[in-house]
Amino acid sequence: MDVRVTARQRSILTAIVESYIATGEPVGSGTIARAQIDGSSMSAATIRNEMAELADAGLLEQPHTSAGRVPSAQAFRLYVEQLSGGAATRLPGLSRAQVHSRIDSGFAGVAGTQALLERTSHVLAMLSSGVGVAIGAVAGADLLEHVHFSRLAERRVLAVLVTRSGMVRDRVLALDRDLSLVELETAANFLNENFRGWNVERVRAELAQRIERERSEYQRMIEGVQHLWTRTVPDAGRAQQSVYVEGVANLVSLPEDRERLRDMLSALEAKQRLVELLNAYIDSKQDSVRVVFELEEHAPEMAGLVLIAAPARAAGETLGTVGVIGSKRMNYENTMNAVSYVAQVFDRLNEPR
Repeated sequence: MDVRVTARQRSILTAIVESYIATGEPVGSGTIARAQIDGSSMSAATIRNEMAELADAGLLEQPHTSAGRVPSAQAFRLYVEQLSGGAATRLPGLSRAQVHSRIDSGFAGVAGTQALLERTSHVLAMLSSGVGVAIGAVAGADLLEHVHFSRLAERRVLAVLVTRSGMVRDRVLALDRDLSLVELETAANFLNENFRGWNVERVRAELAQRIERERSEYQRMIEGVQHLWTRTVPDAGRAQQSVYVEGVANLVSLPEDRERLRDMLSALEAKQRLVELLNAYIDSKQDSVRVVFELEEHAPEMAGLVLIAAPARAAGETLGTVGVIGSKRMNYENTMNAVSYVAQVFDRLNEPR
């Protein structure tokens, strides 16, 4: 960000941000003077002058004529940049080791991508003062590991699809014509031998192309395979993402602006809105946690909230996005640390044993 501040102003701004996070009240020069920043004392008059310059730079705002100052969105961004650079925070909270230990305990015994995503929302809500969010990648973008068909009754088949990420999808198919056990086994073998490791969305297109190229008995077999696959993975291109949200009560407990809070909660309950929000700000190729303050630019009802999120990967493949949506008064260091560590859990738990 293109805002220049002196080392002393940066220290004062950090103290203001941390005081505001801790109390929720506008911060006066007297409060900062009593804090003895960096072990040295400054007079209230000196701090007032510095705070005036910080206000002129757009880093502090004055909600009322006689009140102290509150940090602006720019101030919070600068504060987060300091944390990302390793600057120490004086806010009380869990140590890094404690955060990691609680996360590891929260994921004990959990296996499979969908189960990990579901647990993620709970773990992040537990560790933060915000809403834990986990969104799986579009199912159609996953890679095929194995498919199996079982005959249940005449024209009824159980299809079980397993993907590389560990997701298991089963579906009972109602077919237009009856298929024998041999036909079902042939179809499964064909898919497993020819398309293991393929993007699920590509399989349908490839089957259609092969039908165009082939004729005779082989074509009829391919048509049967295509019929089964289409029923097993319907409309793969429009597959819905799995969304897990937990911790909305953390926002309800906040005292500020309860009227606007209802709009925020409605947005959080609209899961497709969350998918759009995270997709708008979190790039699956990024390697670090991103902190987003300008949520209202994409969703006006999310004004006043902050998103801290990162992509979750395993073996180089993006499995989804994990994060926290919370008040600007959250403990940024704890939350950023938790999101970063949780995003790496998927890779660790998917390692070969």
